[in-house]
Amino acid sequence: MSPTEYGPGRAGGTPGRGAAVAALTTLAALAALLLVLLPTAAAQAAPSPGERIADRLRDSPVYVHDAYTGAVDKARQRALAARIEETGLPVKVVLVPLAKGDDFAGDPGTLAEVVRGRLGGGDLILVTTSEQADWLAGFEWPGDAHQARDAVGAVGHLDEMRDAGLAARVEKAVDLIAAGNGTEVYDEAVADLGAGTGPAEKTEEPEQEGDEDGGGSALLLILGAVAVALVVAAGVLLRRRGSRTAAAPFATPQAVFAAARAADEAELRRRAEEEVVALGEAVREVEAGAPDRAAHLHAALDAYAAAGTVLDGARGRADLAGVLALVAEGRDALEAARTTRPRRSAPLPLCFFSPLHGRAAHRTRWRPMGSRRQLHVAACGTCAKAIRERRAPEVLTDTAAGREVPYFEVPAESSVWAATGYGSLTRDPLAPRIARGDFTRSRD
Repeated sequence: MSPTEYGPGRAGGTPGRGAAVAALTTLAALAALLLVLLPTAAAQAAPSPGERIADRLRDSPVYVHDAYTGAVDKARQRALAARIEETGLPVKVVLVPLAKGDDFAGDPGTLAEVVRGRLGGGDLILVTTSEQADWLAGFEWPGDAHQARDAVGAVGHLDEMRDAGLAARVEKAVDLIAAGNGTEVYDEAVADLGAGTGPAEKTEEPEQEGDEDGGGSALLLILGAVAVALVVAAGVLLRRRGSRTAAAPFATPQAVFAAARAADEAELRRRAEEEVVALGEAVREVEAGAPDRAAHLHAALDAYAAAGTVLDGARGRADLAGVLALVAEGRDALEAARTTRPRRSAPLPLCFFSPLHGRAAHRTRWRPMGSRRQLHVAACGTCAKAIRERRAPEVLTDTAAGREVPYFEVPAESSVWAATGYGSLTRDPLAPRIARGDFTRSRD
């Protein structure tokens, strides 16, 4: 080989040095590959909590976390599974401890959506633990044909269940779902309950913690940086692919509401804009089909237009909450347009006390402080529990006469949200009211 190729001062150096550099380069590439492949393989080998629950539910309709095996032992689990099989309904039971900051954000609604997504969607009735271990929450897709939400919610109010254990309460919930009269039972159980309103409580969101990588030599720092970049890219792709699998179709994730609840007005507006855009994209993807389904699609278009109108004229959080309520109305209509099975009952609206709490769990009777008249409103699990315990639920506020008051205390002629309770106080959809000018007139 000539000095021109390997002479002093050239990039290659001597033949021995060139071989060493090549070997070092190869080792570096192999190290980077190992840094990428080993964490990825480990991540693939360890399924997420939602995946683990779904895998178990494919073998049995009952999943009980180790924390609850003392209350629901193997024998009771088998008996409960047999009880569910006798109903012939797509009932699943998931008993796991929920806490703020866990994989489901401490929210039974998030757990339900994740589990349904991991099971592939379709018909499902889910009974799970609520924020408090001694209360249960019920969810049903599509619609609420078996009144599962009210059936499960009623269990906590029945005198016969007052001192019952967890297993007995779950069995009672399954029996009420099978009977199909959960709403009637729930209304009778809470007929004498009432509560007043109070100031909203602030909820702090859990902080996200990150990992830090230390360095050694310059070579390890470079390899680590390359490996981390590749791992992050792969993680993004995996999360995107997983989210498409886990997301319930046309159901605004509870996580959106959890974030919106703590957000300032600017952030809430941004989230509302994203939801309106997402609804518009979803509407364009659905074909009309049969005439009755075309009517549902038309209703979704009306809700989309109304949400845009409110978003453009929104002056505060109460109006932005109305955007989310209209988006939920539009997504419910799209869900109806996508399915050929008729619904026996309409989906519940967002929580009456604050739509930022998300979808209502069931309807409950509530008496405002200073009033003798009871209202039949849709409430989320947290607000319903507050009413059961005769505590003031957290409410969304609006401005009236220069001061902040619960939004439903604003005169109805000055607020379409006070007049409708974001869908709780009327059986008619919100979109037609916006289209005829109720929102703009009340703002003016």
